[in-house]
Amino acid sequence: MRRANHRGTEAQREDQNRERRIQWSSSLLFLFSLCLCASVVSSSFAAAPSITHLFPAGAQRGTTTEITAFGTTDKTTKMWASGKGLSVEPGKDSGKFAVKVGADAVPGTYWLRAFNNDGASSLRPFIVGMLPEIMEKEPNDDPKKAQMLDGPAIVNGQLAKPGDVDCFAIAAKKGQTLVASLEANRTLKSPMDGVLQIVSTDGFVLEHNNDYHGLDPQIAYVVPKDGTYIVRAFAFPSAPDTSIRFAGAETYVYRLTVTTGGFLDYTMPLAIGPNAKTVEARGWNITDETRTLPISMTAVDESNLTVFHPKLANPFRTRFDKHATVPGADVLPVPPICTSLAISQPGEEASLRFTGKKGQPLSIQVESRSFGLPLDPVIRILDNDKKQLARAEPAKLAGDTALSFAPTADGNYTITVGDLYGAGGSRHAFLLRVMLPEPDYDLSVVADRFAIPPGKALEIPVKINRKNGFAKPVEIAAEGLPAGVKLEVKPAAKADPNSVTIALSAEKAGISGAFRLVGRVKDEPAFTRTARTLLPEFEDSTADLWLAVTDSPMPPVPPKKK
Repeated sequence: MRRANHRGTEAQREDQNRERRIQWSSSLLFLFSLCLCASVVSSSFAAAPSITHLFPAGAQRGTTTEITAFGTTDKTTKMWASGKGLSVEPGKDSGKFAVKVGADAVPGTYWLRAFNNDGASSLRPFIVGMLPEIMEKEPNDDPKKAQMLDGPAIVNGQLAKPGDVDCFAIAAKKGQTLVASLEANRTLKSPMDGVLQIVSTDGFVLEHNNDYHGLDPQIAYVVPKDGTYIVRAFAFPSAPDTSIRFAGAETYVYRLTVTTGGFLDYTMPLAIGPNAKTVEARGWNITDETRTLPISMTAVDESNLTVFHPKLANPFRTRFDKHATVPGADVLPVPPICTSLAISQPGEEASLRFTGKKGQPLSIQVESRSFGLPLDPVIRILDNDKKQLARAEPAKLAGDTALSFAPTADGNYTITVGDLYGAGGSRHAFLLRVMLPEPDYDLSVVADRFAIPPGKALEIPVKINRKNGFAKPVEIAAEGLPAGVKLEVKPAAKADPNSVTIALSAEKAGISGAFRLVGRVKDEPAFTRTARTLLPEFEDSTADLWLAVTDSPMPPVPPKKK
């Protein structure tokens, strides 16, 4: 009986071993297939360049800087830049480029795209600043070995390895405000959660900050006495893991502004209309010379406007609104209303009275977080007897707030705005808009890059997002199409007022270039709109599309965030 059981056990073990061998063989075959597929995919996309990040990720106005584009490039790769004032030329080595920034270039974020005749990379951010720029130099981990700054500057650095810490020393005088601001995750999408400290020369921590602008830190420190002060930077991964140490990698690229001069935090008002000529600078070390900033229409980009001054360390991106802005609180206009207010003390509310008409729907929007300010806005609507009629708060953490409201009778109403957590202070400013439902539209497409096989047509659906009953016909055209590319508007099999399909075609390969899709309404130039597409990685969008006529497929476009 025992022998029979023993033989049975041996047979079972043999069956199990055979099963394991089959599973291992299948797994190895599957892995081999994956590697083969990966090889095929890689070779299919090898013709078009791909860029993961740039270093340095910015430059000063009026300078020429050599940058490295990390990713897949070769000596045929060129670089395209958005906006005016930037030009990029290939360097002697593959992946190296010379970025020339005009002295009159508007400071702020530009976009670079690597390309060749077979396609293009995704867009990467490049920041134009106003202060002198330097490169971080190792070793600088210890405050006693800090890299000395001659004065206000922007440091281009990398926390290049796990455990990396970068220290920078600057001289400051009693009473000055030392501002240190790190740009990494918010704009560059470096995968880091940065931390900044102000440290004495003997290593004592005087000030500490993280998560000031999203995951990026910022410090404004009032210097107690003359001396040398250390700005120390380190980081944790932006996606938390199980490691218990400072993080670092080649992709941990940052720009660190260190200054005892003027630093612009925001402007009042936060939006300007056609009637505005100047805005007031709010921030640190603001002088009489830099307090009132003129508005330049050359700095307008879509619905945003960049405000700056040569003697301030940084620009500020405010809003351009087609409606006139109204000053202060406790006014009594009829919508549309666009105004900027602030909550100066904790627990307070700002208020604005307006005249409403019975049944007239209103869209009420309060923005603070989108400007990098800390207010978590709560909107309340009150009647003449101070009775609350409606209320709204942010739909997500660190978000802004919107509310739809229709008055039940003609009369005066009050909008109050407070902080969800009862906070207040000089930075708790916000933009309030009370809008009527004006007919309008915008355009969108599914990707920022397209490839056409020579001799064939590529159809691109353009979605018309109609708002508030906008019903006018929209004509789609292309601006800046590369020479040799033709556009045809395809007739729809079934009439669809919310979509237009265009077809792009070219006879020869080797064509590559930027273009835009523009919508127009006949005889109404005010309704000219540019098609945009999402840039999921940057939580932004672009109107700058790319077209390549090539036999090689373009790299896949990442899925869009919902």
